[in-house]
Amino acid sequence: MNTLRCFLMASLLVASWPLLAEPGDYGFWKTLGNLFAPERANDPVSFSETQGMYPLQQKDSNFNDGFNPGNYDNWQKVDVPLSSGAMCGNGSPFKFFVYRVPDTNNTVFYFEGGGACWDYESCSGQAGIRGARNPNGIPDNYVQNINLLDFQNSANLGTAAASPIIYTHHPYNQFKTGEWNIVYVPYCTGDIYVGDKTVVYEDPTGQNDDLIWHHNGLRNVQAVTSWVKNNLKKPTQLAVTGCSAGSIGALMNYSKLRGHFESSYGYLVDDSGPLYDAPLTSTDTQRHPSLPLHREVLSSWTMFSANGDPSEENPINMLREVTPGFDVNRLASLYGGLSAKFPNDRLGITHFLADGNFSSYSYERFYDDIENKPDTDTKLNKLREKWQQDTQDNLIPLLAATGNWSYYFPMYRNFNESHCTTVLDFRYGEIEELGLSLYDFMNNVVNYRGGAPLRAVETDKVSDYVNNHDWFYDLIEGLL
Repeated sequence: MNTLRCFLMASLLVASWPLLAEPGDYGFWKTLGNLFAPERANDPVSFSETQGMYPLQQKDSNFNDGFNPGNYDNWQKVDVPLSSGAMCGNGSPFKFFVYRVPDTNNTVFYFEGGGACWDYESCSGQAGIRGARNPNGIPDNYVQNINLLDFQNSANLGTAAASPIIYTHHPYNQFKTGEWNIVYVPYCTGDIYVGDKTVVYEDPTGQNDDLIWHHNGLRNVQAVTSWVKNNLKKPTQLAVTGCSAGSIGALMNYSKLRGHFESSYGYLVDDSGPLYDAPLTSTDTQRHPSLPLHREVLSSWTMFSANGDPSEENPINMLREVTPGFDVNRLASLYGGLSAKFPNDRLGITHFLADGNFSSYSYERFYDDIENKPDTDTKLNKLREKWQQDTQDNLIPLLAATGNWSYYFPMYRNFNESHCTTVLDFRYGEIEELGLSLYDFMNNVVNYRGGAPLRAVETDKVSDYVNNHDWFYDLIEGLL
């Protein structure tokens, strides 16, 4: 059935080829040939890539990862050997998911979102939605059965796989990357994919055993990158993206990942995972509200020390090594560093200015005047004030100083705490005063033809709060 489906798809493709083809797409005969003889990797991990900080791994021919190269148009689970160093926070085996297609080598890496953790409550799962996703590891069927309209299996909608960026069968919103090869990187370490530290968290109540937690995100990403290079053809167009923790994971891993693939076209879409300017040498939290967060996570997730040996292997020193211009004392210098290193890549960031989720992680536990507010509305308004200050003062100037960062900041969506513009669908992400929709932003960034970056900020604080939800949003939120 899959072969017949792919054959019919190839037949349709040949008729529309002059109109739809992009770099990396295949014609009819090449697509047909792939159905019977799947392409092999043409840029496997080299010896030099197995050296240095956080090296890649060459293929282990004795390990069965469970992947079938000819099983097109289906989600496949890929197992990772323990020898790779990959694992989830609780020590269980790490795994990821691949959706392969026969008619293009273009590939999107999607980093799953899902909070963050740096203490017993948040890493153990007791903190609920304000903790970190998948504290008990990754189920084998995690994204294999995603169906936006399958309400009987609503737990699957808790993953980010319903985004039009990667959901190939979205019923009413489609985007071209959903027709590419998809590498879905699950989140189970609570460290935005940059951790490399094992921590023992004590139960503050003393009632439970200590929690041994592996903030192992960076090594997991390296294992995924190794597998893709060893098993799939080098992509002509490479998109790296995610939502929330996944988007900042995409941002922090882009330099090394992009360097390994050296694709002709590279795109980064950072959805609701901003890295605000907060110099670690500063003490001015009024001017840099994200400073306490940056210090907390660096201490919890890495062995980095500002006065330490720059040759020591840790995630921040790795970023310094692979990204000229990155200042380890100003994490947000990564924006300028990526722009300088990849001046021809298309880089973009988006989030809602009324985001009530990431802003909570950023400020609530660090500012008493927010954490101790007795009512939800007052607390939310305080969070949004700092979030909008950080966006205006500690993000936009950094982006505007580059030549290839696009940014798109609408005000509000009455779904998911106004968090993540690209999850579920692209609706209600418009900036009406500028006549723009979220599609305008996505088409600007993921665009091999290039062009000027799109930069837009909504200033209307009224219109988005009117008629900004529907029955479907209410139904999904009720199920979740």
